[in-house]
Amino acid sequence: MDDNVQKSCWGVTTWTVVALGSVLVLAYLLGGFETVAIAAK
Repeated sequence: MDDNVQKSCWGVTTWTVVALGSVLVLAYLLGGFETVAIAAK
C-alpha cells in the first residue's frame, strides 16, 4: 500500500516538474528572459 502511494506521489512530482520546465522553456523561446522575469513577479 505504501509503495503505491509513494510511486503515485513521485509520478505527480515528476509531471509537475516536467510541466513547469516546459512552460519556462516556452516562455524563453517566445519572449526571452523578459517574459520569465514578468511571470516571476
